[in-house]
This record gives sequence, structure tokens and C-alpha cells, in this order.
Amino acid sequence: MDVFKVILLFVFFVLFTILIIPPIYAIEPLDRAPAASLRLVNVSDNQVIEHLNVNQRVLVTADITNNQEDPQKFVFIVQIKNDENVIISLGWITGTLNPNQSLSTARSWTPDQPGTYLAEIFVWESLENQDALSESLSISIITS
Repeated sequence: MDVFKVILLFVFFVLFTILIIPPIYAIEPLDRAPAASLRLVNVSDNQVIEHLNVNQRVLVTADITNNQEDPQKFVFIVQIKNDENVIISLGWITGTLNPNQSLSTARSWTPDQPGTYLAEIFVWESLENQDALSESLSISIITS
């Protein structure tokens, strides 16, 4: 009878450890699909640029990597703010990353006035479920 209790206690401990205590190798929420290398890319020749002209279309581009062993749905959001911190452009792309897949994702934008702008990107699970999959990134844009 005592052996049965020891075995039962052992099984309970093992199940508790597996089901309740999170594994040490679990991916942090903001590391599930991190964005990196935020840049501005010229639409006509795919070159990275630092300065824009008015009416010059540019791609606000970042690389997203799924660090998980399961597919990950995502929404890539780009917002552009003017020098008064007002959002003047907002757009997004949805998709699914396969396990360990990297993807270069972009949204186009065309400035219609000279000035200094801020492009910010966000990677969320979806528009309905705004769980962040990555830290947000930003880049300054100067237009003349």
C-alpha cells in the first residue's frame, strides 16, 4: 500500500511539473515573431534610401521571423506620423509565417509635403487580437 502511494505521488509530481510549470525554453511573447531591420526602400530600384522627395513612393520594410515550431498568423501595421505627431497614414498586411520562416514585409507610402515624419511598425497576432509578437520599431523620414 505504501508503494502505491509513493508511485501515485510521483506520477502527480511529474504531471504537475509538465502541465503547470512553464518550460524554461518557452518563447517570450515579444520573441514569437520579432521584427528587425526597419528600412526605407526605393520602389523603382529596391535600394535602401535615407532621404525622400515629395511624391516619391517608398516601401517601409522590415524583416519578420517566426521563432516558433508552429505557424504564426500576424498583422504587420505601418503608421506614419507628421512632425505634429498626427497619424497621416495607417495600413497593414496580414499573413501567416511557417515555423522558423523569415519574411521581408513592406507597405508603400508617398509623402505629399516636405517635412519630417516618423514611420512606426507593429507586429500583432491579428487586428482583433492585438497581442504583440514583437517590439515596435520606428524610423525617421526626412522629405524635401
